[in-house]
Amino acid sequence: MPEVDPPYRGRFAPSPTGPLHLGSLIAALASYLDARYHEGAWLVRMEDLDPPREEPGAVLRILDSLQHHGLHHDEDVTFQGRRGPAYAAALQALQAGGHLFNCDCTRQMLGPGGACRGHCRERQEQLNSPTATRVMVPPDSHIGFADQIQGWQETPLGSEAPDFIVKRKDGLDAYQLAVVVDDAWQGITHIVRGSDLMDSTPRQIFLQQLLGHATPIYSHIPVITDASGQKFSKQNHAPALIDGNAAANLRAALGFLNQERPPAALRGTAQILDFAISHWASANVPRLMSAPTTHLA
Repeated sequence: MPEVDPPYRGRFAPSPTGPLHLGSLIAALASYLDARYHEGAWLVRMEDLDPPREEPGAVLRILDSLQHHGLHHDEDVTFQGRRGPAYAAALQALQAGGHLFNCDCTRQMLGPGGACRGHCRERQEQLNSPTATRVMVPPDSHIGFADQIQGWQETPLGSEAPDFIVKRKDGLDAYQLAVVVDDAWQGITHIVRGSDLMDSTPRQIFLQQLLGHATPIYSHIPVITDASGQKFSKQNHAPALIDGNAAANLRAALGFLNQERPPAALRGTAQILDFAISHWASANVPRLMSAPTTHLA
């Protein structure tokens, strides 16, 4: 197996807003296989940043479902809801560097990409409470990165996602900042996740650069959609995984990822995963941004 320097450290980071579904299993499995193929560590991090959206019991259901599918994580599970002081320290560093401003724009005032359109930078002393905290993105800022599946990506961040939020109006820590802080803290070197998060990557790289953090290697896999083209998600009522069908679920996920089919004689999750690890071929993952469930046929 290929050697990785520094040692490979990957992660799966679900939000506890409901049980795992097939789409989230595909993301978890891809990140797991890539880590194990490179003889690396695979971590689980709960992105519990938005308590109002959390579903009671979801954390335990997610962890239990991963165990049923043989996806055993290394190290303790990290909970972002307990990491507030680290995010506050990052905000202080950004503030000290002159990179932040407050914004009282209402939802109706926001421009494309959620951009501030209320000229908040120029009227910091006159803002009304509550305010969000935004990071300043220069208008000519371009972020490029080599995605291991989707190829070279370049985003004119200054025009497409200017001055994005790093602290929400309701006082909750924003996803973009929390992910960057925790990836650096956990020493994450490789991120394998769904292409629905591709738009977040340039913003996260921008923050990594401001905070002096290393940029991980990214791989964005296609997301699975239903017959109407909607992404499998909890919001779209994607059916929860049936843990008793773990072996079949793994086979379906491997089929979606265009991996070699495990022999029918392999019935247990451990056998299927051992085969999948040894035959993992990231180059075979479709370079689609999304694909329907019919792709499994």
